[in-house]
Amino acid sequence: MKFNTLISLLAVVSASLTMTAQTTQKFTATKANEYGLAYTLPKTMLDITVETQTTVKEPGRFYKYAKKYLNVDDPISQKSVSVEVKSVIVTTRGVADPSRQYIVNFKPGSTPFMMINEENLPVSVNTEKSLTVEKVVLPEAMPAKPTPLETNVARQVFNEEMLQSQSTAKCAELAAAQIYALRQSRTDFITGQAESMPPDGQALQIIMDNIDAQEAALVAMFVGTTKVSTDVSTITFDPSRDVTDKIIARVSANGLVAADDLSGAPLYLTLTTLQKGEMPVDEKGKEIPFPKNGFAYCIPGKAQVKITYDDKTMVDKRIDIAQSGIVYGLNPNSFTDKKEPIYLIFDPTTGAAAEIGSAL
Repeated sequence: MKFNTLISLLAVVSASLTMTAQTTQKFTATKANEYGLAYTLPKTMLDITVETQTTVKEPGRFYKYAKKYLNVDDPISQKSVSVEVKSVIVTTRGVADPSRQYIVNFKPGSTPFMMINEENLPVSVNTEKSLTVEKVVLPEAMPAKPTPLETNVARQVFNEEMLQSQSTAKCAELAAAQIYALRQSRTDFITGQAESMPPDGQALQIIMDNIDAQEAALVAMFVGTTKVSTDVSTITFDPSRDVTDKIIARVSANGLVAADDLSGAPLYLTLTTLQKGEMPVDEKGKEIPFPKNGFAYCIPGKAQVKITYDDKTMVDKRIDIAQSGIVYGLNPNSFTDKKEPIYLIFDPTTGAAAEIGSAL
C-alpha cells in the first residue's frame, strides 16, 4: 500500500542500515522497523548528450600574397565560425518519483533485505546482485590545439629585416624567402650536406622539429589558420507525454544554446508512445488483481525517440519508460517462503522486475 509518512519510517529503518558498497545501501526488515521495507519507484528521464564541433578560420597577415609567393589559390581570406552537430546520444536514467512511494510489511521474524542505490531507488531484494547494464561511452569535450601562429616558435620567425620593414608587401616577400630557406636547410640536414651536422639523431630531430614549426608559422601567415574544438552538452527531458518536433535546443555560432535563442538552428525531439504497460492476465484473459500488501514494481511502456537536426536524423531508437507503464506487485510472502524464497532484481531506470529467481 502507499505510505504517506515515508520519511518518518525511514528514520526507523535506518537503524538496520549497513553499507555494502560506496553508493549502495542495504536495508533489512527487522522488528525495529516493524518488518517493513520502504522504497520509491523511479520515473524515467532522458539525457540527451549533444556533441558539437566548432571550426574557427582566420586569414593570415599575408593572405593577399599567397598565390604570388606560395602558389596557393584559395587561402583563408576572412574570419569565419561554423558549428556542426557531430553526434547525439540518448540515454535513460531513473530518478525517484514522489508519487510512487511504497512500504511492504513482511511476516514477523523474517529478515528480507533491499539494496538501495545513490538515487534512493531499489536495486534488488534478497540479493546483493544488481542489473548489469552496458555502459554507454559518451564523447568528451576537446579544446582546440594551438595554431602554428600561437606557438613560441612563431615569435621567432621574424628576422631583423622583416621587423624593420614598413611595407606589408615587402614583409611578405621576405617571409616567403625565409620559407624557402627553411626548406633548403631541411634538405641539407636530411642529405647530410649541412655545414654543421648535429652530433646524434636526437639533436637532429630537435633541429628538424624547430624548422617544421618555423615553416608552419610562416606558411600560416599566407594561408591562414583553422582551429577545431569539440563541446559536449547534456539536455535532460521528462518523457511524461508525447511531443512532436519539440525544440529542445538550438545550435548557433556560440555552440549549443537555449531553445528560445533564435540565433541558432533548432534541434528537434519527437517522442511517440508505442505501447503502454498492461496488467498481467490469467488464462482466461482476465486481469490479475494487485496482490494484497504487494511488493510494487513497474511494468513499463515503450516509446520511440527521434531527434533531428538540419533535416538529418541523429537518433531514432526505442526505449522503456516508467511514466507510460503501470505498477503491479509480487506477493510479499514469496520473499520469506521457508522452502523457496525468491529474490528480485530491479531495473533502476524504470522500476521493472528485471530478474526473479530462487534466493536459496
